Amino acid sequence: MRATNLWIALSICAGLAACGDTMGEQALYGAGAGAVGAAVLDGNVLGGAAVGAAGNVLYCQQKPGACS
Repeated sequence: MRATNLWIALSICAGLAACGDTMGEQALYGAGAGAVGAAVLDGNVLGGAAVGAAGNVLYCQQKPGACS
């Protein structure tokens, strides 16, 4: 069951990652993906949102062509 939850969370995060035209959108989408992933894995939703937002913004700033 735990492995299934992990694959679901990874799929959701992959689908939402690198979306958004502005930094605010990137943070919002990353936070959403992180929060959903943490909820599916019974983790800290607020922490997951923070990590997801930071990760997505950092990724999009390093690879701007991948985020359009």
